[in-house]
Amino acid sequence: MAAIKGNRIAYLYRILSEATTATGTAIAFTTENSRSKSRDADTVSTKSGTIRVPGETEVEISTTALFSSENDPLISKLETALDNSAIVEVWEVNLDIKGTRSEADKFKSKYFQAYVTKLELSSNSEDHAEYSLDFSVIGTGADGFATVSGEQQAIAKYIFKDTAAAV
Repeated sequence: MAAIKGNRIAYLYRILSEATTATGTAIAFTTENSRSKSRDADTVSTKSGTIRVPGETEVEISTTALFSSENDPLISKLETALDNSAIVEVWEVNLDIKGTRSEADKFKSKYFQAYVTKLELSSNSEDHAEYSLDFSVIGTGADGFATVSGEQQAIAKYIFKDTAAAV
């Protein structure tokens, strides 16, 4: 068993309303992604004593990326999704775990639908300007296997290319 490097967990995004015309896309120059799950529990006093009643599970995804000098069109789409309360699809893909049999050309993935709840552009004088985005997930997501193209995989590493001319 080996530890998985952070750059092998890729996040892809797509505006749900574009599902028939667009593929999932990575945010350019992403430096960090995170996913957190939490559940609050209320304390209820009963005649037999105090009990804890769990609330609903909440899932949040966060992304940080350097601001690109060639403004990333996905950032603009996500900002519009925030403004319009549009649902965004998010795939968390583990590029180190390939599928088998009918899923052999795919990678282990978690699929979410979410709302963009925060988009922040920060720019201090000493560091690169960067975006921070938060996504509030609807439900808890679903496990499966996702198709990840060579271009999408390139976000994690260089992909081998043959010396022959591309066809």
